[in-house]
Amino acid sequence: MRLGSANLDRLPPAIRRPAYDRSRVTPGIVHLGLGAFHRAHQAVVIDDCLAAGGSSWGIVGASLRSPDTRDALAPQDHLYTVAVRAAEGTEHRVIGALLDSVVAREKPAALVDRMADPAIRIVSLTVTEKGYCHTPQTGDLDERHPDVVHDLNNLDAPRSAPGFIVAALARRRAQGLAPFTVLCCDNLAANGHTVQRIVTQFAALRSKDLGKWIADSTAFPSTMVDRIVPETTDADRDAVSNALGMRDAWPVMTEPFTQWVVEDRFTAGRPDFAAAGVELVT
Repeated sequence: MRLGSANLDRLPPAIRRPAYDRSRVTPGIVHLGLGAFHRAHQAVVIDDCLAAGGSSWGIVGASLRSPDTRDALAPQDHLYTVAVRAAEGTEHRVIGALLDSVVAREKPAALVDRMADPAIRIVSLTVTEKGYCHTPQTGDLDERHPDVVHDLNNLDAPRSAPGFIVAALARRRAQGLAPFTVLCCDNLAANGHTVQRIVTQFAALRSKDLGKWIADSTAFPSTMVDRIVPETTDADRDAVSNALGMRDAWPVMTEPFTQWVVEDRFTAGRPDFAAAGVELVT
């Protein structure tokens, strides 16, 4: 039996599961970089926010290249297990915050459409340092990066994280919509300021007016994230499936400790992060 919405009630009583009606949850976040860290960190926080009543903050996840996560999670209605290992044992929790997933390289225009939807108020990222197409020594956009060169000439079918963000913000500006908040969750120095510089530099290469609009109207909060998330092994998958009494093809393993510090500066609202243990700072 495969983990899925139809059989959540068959899980053992000790397994935590979504404490809300998933059928009532609507997307409010697009997350770029649908890897294990996001699913063990930000998605768990959003799961707590949904349980607290914030039903308009579900997540649409985007893998920029690989279809593996989408292919594993789609048959499970995007449910998956977070296994928290501690000295006294392992606690299992099924997360329901992820509503859908897309593979950017397959249908880039479809991802731009999702990001441009006015219901999306936050675009968050865990794409690693390389994903920002910048020069780490200066923090500036690498204008010669192959993906940047491609995206500047193909804004409706981008490849890079900055390209997708600028394409979606340009669409929203053209339609008279407010920008979303760009929430970097990668360990970059001064990550909010750095990503703002990269994105506005990219946008200005397309249009100085667009670059100015993004600089003036879009929030790029700085954040600090911390949780150890090792690679999931086949043995881990077998152990989780045994605990659930059903197969989970794509669980994540993590430690009990988790921390998220966020600069409280958002363009179009945010979930009740404080209720989920996030430290909001100025």
